[in-house]
Amino acid sequence: MDNIILEDHGKVAVVRLDNGVTNAINSAMLDDFQRTLSDIGDQYQGMVLAGGEKFFSIGLDLPELIQMDRETLRDFWNRFNQLVFHLYTLPIPVVCAISGHAIAGGTIFALTADYRFAGVETAQMGLNEINLGLAVPYIADLMLRQVVGDRAATDMVYHGNFISTADAAALGLIDAIHSPETVETAAVNKVLEITAFPTPAFAVIKANRVEAVRIRFEKYNNEKNQFFYTCWYNEVSQKLLKAAVTKF
Repeated sequence: MDNIILEDHGKVAVVRLDNGVTNAINSAMLDDFQRTLSDIGDQYQGMVLAGGEKFFSIGLDLPELIQMDRETLRDFWNRFNQLVFHLYTLPIPVVCAISGHAIAGGTIFALTADYRFAGVETAQMGLNEINLGLAVPYIADLMLRQVVGDRAATDMVYHGNFISTADAAALGLIDAIHSPETVETAAVNKVLEITAFPTPAFAVIKANRVEAVRIRFEKYNNEKNQFFYTCWYNEVSQKLLKAAVTKF
């Protein structure tokens, strides 16, 4: 597939974002990613999510999104949220290997994993939506608070600052920092460590871990999306978004 590479590592699938240097999340990537995930569960016992050396992912492809009409944007946003939900609730162990910056949507993809390993201490992470006049996606807010706790998550989303992976590790957002050369191998080994246990038991344990977020997402996501659209089409937000597109 053009935007996603599936690499076979025996019991483990390495799924690599592959949309140029920045790995911007566009409509084609969402389609390719969903098709790839449909093959994962039957063929593999675990998964590593990886990106590029400079960017794990820069986040949503704003130049593409800003050109969308309302119906197309709603369709994209729904597919993005469903993909994130699908990743988060996969009944297999998932480890994210982050070699480059994981910005906005990149951080959201990383949050779906059971563990996050970084390959460099200085790569940037964070949810900067508030700087563009946007609300943090509901599922991202839920996942972040589950991982780092309410106070740290509130500070991150209220201010929209990027932090280094070293600082992210201090918060618990990153579980371990490896070298650029070994981070993906470490991620594969972590998955293999977990898959040594009986698979049905893990699936139940993971379902318990994600249950609270799953229930709230399924109940409230459609309602929360309406607030996102309100923010997106706000006059001030549109100016901020168009300014951001010029720097993309």
